[in-house]
Amino acid sequence: MPIKTEDYIKYLTEKVVHYMDTPPEVRKEQRSLHRSAREPWHVRWFGLVPVSVLLWWRQRRRKKEHPHP
Repeated sequence: MPIKTEDYIKYLTEKVVHYMDTPPEVRKEQRSLHRSAREPWHVRWFGLVPVSVLLWWRQRRRKKEHPHP
């Protein structure tokens, strides 16, 4: 269902007004919270494959360093 142009302009206007009414300190704090909650770059770019390979590699190295008797 397509959005009517008038509704879209109204939505954008509300967003801009809300943004302008928010104090700069609050906006800065929200931005920093959003950045800290983001996933690492390799997960965002490539998904879970690099993470799983990294975990596997670390596990492999630990087993080499401390073999079980």
